[in-house]
Amino acid sequence: NMRRRGLRKTIRQFEKMLEPAGIQLNGSNAWDIEVHDNAFFPRLVRDGTLGLGEAYMDGWWDCPALDEMIDRAFRAGLEDKVRNNSRFLLYLLGCRLLNRQSHTRAFQVGEQHYDIGNDVFEHMLDPYMNYSCGYWDKAECLAQAQVNKMQMICEKLGLEPGMQVLDVGCGWGGLARWMAEHHGVSVTGITVSKEQAQLAGERCAGLPVTIRIKDYRDLQGQFDRIVSVGMFEHVGINFFSEFFSKTYNLLKENGIFLLHTIGHQGKISATNPWMRKYIFPGGYTPSISELAVPIEKSGLIISDLEVLRKHYSLTLRNWKERCISNKSKILEMFDEKFFRMWEFYLTSCELAFKWGDQVVFQFQLAKDQTTVPITRDYIY
Repeated sequence: NMRRRGLRKTIRQFEKMLEPAGIQLNGSNAWDIEVHDNAFFPRLVRDGTLGLGEAYMDGWWDCPALDEMIDRAFRAGLEDKVRNNSRFLLYLLGCRLLNRQSHTRAFQVGEQHYDIGNDVFEHMLDPYMNYSCGYWDKAECLAQAQVNKMQMICEKLGLEPGMQVLDVGCGWGGLARWMAEHHGVSVTGITVSKEQAQLAGERCAGLPVTIRIKDYRDLQGQFDRIVSVGMFEHVGINFFSEFFSKTYNLLKENGIFLLHTIGHQGKISATNPWMRKYIFPGGYTPSISELAVPIEKSGLIISDLEVLRKHYSLTLRNWKERCISNKSKILEMFDEKFFRMWEFYLTSCELAFKWGDQVVFQFQLAKDQTTVPITRDYIY
């Protein structure tokens, strides 16, 4: 009886929390939550957002319009209510103190997320397989948005034929291939994923592109240009200074470095516990203030900074729609639990970029004040 009373109390508390978002339990709206197992409620109380995501993976709850439900939750500020407690503050402290992205850990991250199979990502991404935010300037499809992004990066790098370019976290080689094909440069791409390296090598065959499985800390030499897209989120907050110091040493005196990374606006935060466990272990998206100090200490100069708002939300929506349309193909490789995990990941991230504090920063960095033109006309 005590357990039943406790469960009823928990359900009432949950219903009250959902009221500002107009979400009901077992209601008739497409955005209402349908609970299949009452064990969901104590799991949610105990584990917060981690429990919410895990319960969805296990099929303990459903929602006909998952994107609409999460959209309403974000707009009603429900995530902040979950975060404003002592347990989350302890989690935040642990993330910052115990973020140990060592050499070994870096390759483990590659195995957990990027080595699940190239086919999964081919069912989701654009033809160049860009696993990062597109640029939706007059773009009507995902492919065009990613071409826009790649070309904008090339303009910010000021590429000229014959240059030696380093691509840190080259993924499946899409940007390396674009730079070599359209700008006549030679590219060295590095990744910690064996699956990425193999496919990137195949996709860049016949071009002046070399793909290597290597951690950025082990690199030697100097390059005319350096670019890193969607990799910095894995560096770890305790290694920011080391990353920028290494980049400084790898960059020639008249070189340019373009850093494209997810970041957050506002107060100090931490990666969502569910996202950290299942999608990006050890991942962290920094604020501008957390990047400015290590950049300045390294000797690099911030020559340009652009904040891309909403662009990633549109990109993630397209990835999600492509995944859902290819559900039968993905289920041939993985089970229903994996698909629900991927669906929850893409949907929640889409809305985090739409309504939350997540954005994309593009830092253009140089060693010399005179390297980059004094106006931005050359970019667009």
